[in-house]
Amino acid sequence: MSKRVRISNDRLNSYGTRVLTSGMDVEQYRRNPVLLYMHERGNVIGYMKDVKVENGEVTGEPVFDEVTELSRRCKQQFEFGSLRMVSAGLDILELSEERSLLVPGQTRPTITRSKLSEVSVVDIGANDDALVLKKDGKPITPGRDGVCPLPELTNHTHLKPTVEMEKKIIAQQLGLPETATDAEISERLGELKAAKEENAELRKENDALRLASITSLVEKAIGEQRLPADKKQHFIDLGKRVGAEELETILAAMSPQVRLSTVLGQRGTVKTAVGATYTKLSEVPCDRLAELREEQPEEYKRLYKAEYGMECEI
Repeated sequence: MSKRVRISNDRLNSYGTRVLTSGMDVEQYRRNPVLLYMHERGNVIGYMKDVKVENGEVTGEPVFDEVTELSRRCKQQFEFGSLRMVSAGLDILELSEERSLLVPGQTRPTITRSKLSEVSVVDIGANDDALVLKKDGKPITPGRDGVCPLPELTNHTHLKPTVEMEKKIIAQQLGLPETATDAEISERLGELKAAKEENAELRKENDALRLASITSLVEKAIGEQRLPADKKQHFIDLGKRVGAEELETILAAMSPQVRLSTVLGQRGTVKTAVGATYTKLSEVPCDRLAELREEQPEEYKRLYKAEYGMECEI
């Protein structure tokens, strides 16, 4: 089964130029679709079947005639995969330095019109999209020491944005028209710098006010004995993370600290400052359990039994 292969496309090649597929004449080649070996005249090994020009590339299917040992060997190697490249032999008809046809890295004019004269099976092509080019009947060979009659580009500025283009881009990014002058661009940059500095000062003021509000809430909670004084910085840091409003909600939900010995109720039960009675051990605040166990062991035992259904040995 034959394999469809790429003969040529629009990509930049090792010669520093491009061959436009749209300008390639393949009609004459279709009449005589000769397939050579390594671009050698006389070494015909078959022909190219179903040559197509579509999607920016030229493709075809190599058919080996197997008349010669070379053709039979190439077919076997092609099917095996040790030979897998084909290379186009092109005659250059027209060159162009039109900026719209140049791509980054291109150093020679674009080949806008060419004629496909032959296709060869090759071991290593000039590049990934192998080509053999001719200009005015002279072959163009790749490589640093090769002979290339194609001229160098006379203007390489297509590879870099011009100063004028850069200014237009900067103007657009600043919200100015492309026609903005240097003075207008400079003025706009100054305005943005001043606005940035002003915003930085506002952020500092807002941060200071926010910290003052958080500190005030924490100090108030300490004064109301909702927090121990040694936890001040911890709750200030918490306020920085969650915000003053959320911190205020958290502190409001915390009960004031009251010693158990000052709020003993009737019948040996423990009461809070607001008159609520503990009925089981889990209702006693954690930081009060040790105090209750030490000062009111019998009450501790009662609450323990109410919680777990068994006697507590102290």
